[in-house]
Amino acid sequence: MDFSTPTLDLIKHDLNNAQTVNSDQVLYNRIKEAGDSKAQLKKAGEEFESIFITKMLSEMDKTVDRSDSIFGEKSPYVDTFKSIVFQQVAHDLASNPHSSIGIADQIYKQMEKYVK
Repeated sequence: MDFSTPTLDLIKHDLNNAQTVNSDQVLYNRIKEAGDSKAQLKKAGEEFESIFITKMLSEMDKTVDRSDSIFGEKSPYVDTFKSIVFQQVAHDLASNPHSSIGIADQIYKQMEKYVK
């Protein structure tokens, strides 16, 4: 079976959408499994902060000069690995009260009066 470039692009697009839906479902499940409404609100704040930190790390990484890097200027494998590392670091930072940047706490304080 011979695939044309537009077909391959469509397949890649569909796979990226499936990954997005899957990661969104994982986040939803983490929040729902947190317990009562206040625990879910706290978890939602942590997940939001985690997403924010991941995005911040990714944007900061774009500013790094890689011209003399051992991996070369661009490597899809290293980029994929970095995104996984950024997500894990962000999750660890956001879920630890000693390293959190405070977004999750502010979300909780602002919204707890609306949660039963």
